[in-house]
Amino acid sequence: MGKTIAQKIFDSHIIDNPFEDIYVIRLDAVFCHEITTPIAINDLVSRSKDRVFDTSRIKAVIDHVTPAKDSKTALQGKILREWARRHKINDFFDIGRNGVCHAIFPEKGFVRPGYTIIMGDSHTCTYGAFGAFGAGVGTTDLEVGILKGVCALGYPETIKINICGKMPDGVFAKDIILSVIGLIGVSGATNKVLEFSGPVVEDMGMDARMTLCNMAIEAGATCGICAPDMTTVEYLWDFIKNEYKTKDAAHNAFSKYCSDPDASYEKIIDHDITNLEPVVTFGYKPDKVKPVKEMEGTKIDQVYIGSCTNGRIEDLRVAAKILKGNKISDSLRGIVSPATTDIYKQALDEGIIADFLEAGFCVTNPTCGACLGMSNGIIAEGETCASTTNRNFSGRMGKGGMVHLMSPATAAATAIAGHITNSKLYKGK
Repeated sequence: MGKTIAQKIFDSHIIDNPFEDIYVIRLDAVFCHEITTPIAINDLVSRSKDRVFDTSRIKAVIDHVTPAKDSKTALQGKILREWARRHKINDFFDIGRNGVCHAIFPEKGFVRPGYTIIMGDSHTCTYGAFGAFGAGVGTTDLEVGILKGVCALGYPETIKINICGKMPDGVFAKDIILSVIGLIGVSGATNKVLEFSGPVVEDMGMDARMTLCNMAIEAGATCGICAPDMTTVEYLWDFIKNEYKTKDAAHNAFSKYCSDPDASYEKIIDHDITNLEPVVTFGYKPDKVKPVKEMEGTKIDQVYIGSCTNGRIEDLRVAAKILKGNKISDSLRGIVSPATTDIYKQALDEGIIADFLEAGFCVTNPTCGACLGMSNGIIAEGETCASTTNRNFSGRMGKGGMVHLMSPATAAATAIAGHITNSKLYKGK
């Protein structure tokens, strides 16, 4: 019997099987940020276990509230900053050279096919876009990972989502993953791996694949994952060119982390997107999804473009294309947060930031803040936000507020119109 990508990664990393359904795996990396990691640091210190398993395999960033907004968030940053200095963790990204964790760590080449990665953040599933196994974990598992470089997990079962058909103009990866979540529900992949495959995924760039995998957790999945291919190699080449003689050699090496033709899946779902329209969420769960046209005219108070889901350069380019030469509606405010400082610089160089500013957007530094209602774009009670983020839970971006999830294209068009509407890129009826 063949194996899935996730099973191959697990099998190559297992170091113990203490219980029938629990496997201890070796970790290639432990990622940290200033919201969840300080709790783990303080507990390790209190237990006289203030150590790290390997300074080269721990990466840390301040990304949720940056710069700090109050004494509490300043303290969280201080704890992480001093810990990184104390243990000589070189890959620590402080304010001014930082970014959203799930954007900056892949951008720096820290995610590779076949890797196992944990982080105290549910959207760690993003890294599966590279053919890696990434899982969000709680404080205890994070502490063990920091201290010992291992994690105890159940053996992965996989649901395969075969995305086929032709991608319509004006439809993007965000629309696809929202449609998948709408199809299987928020609990449809609980404790499973979602493997995204098919010709549509093969044609996607890494930014789009990261968007798909990022929201696997919104269907309950532990991890989203894509097979590594030449697109993966091209993205990573500057970081791996000294390890492989040619790109073909790297591709051949990474191919071992592709699922076997006879791999066994919990379920296989064929998802033909040929007739898919741009979609948007309603209500307070990510599986509450409708075509944008059915929400046409819904009043919006704020448009937010950014986050670990849709704050990459590809996302900003699409939004800027729609905004260029237009002004956002006087009835709302627009906020854009490039996901990393490098993306910010690239957007500056390409004139994208100027397009946003001229349209009337507020351009902020890279941060996760608005996505979870911590800073840089919290909405008031009774307000509604059109957002490119990943969650529309009640109170997610501010107590008593409503969040409608959508693609950057739809968000940009909505900003101009003042209400939810399709972008000019969508040619459907």
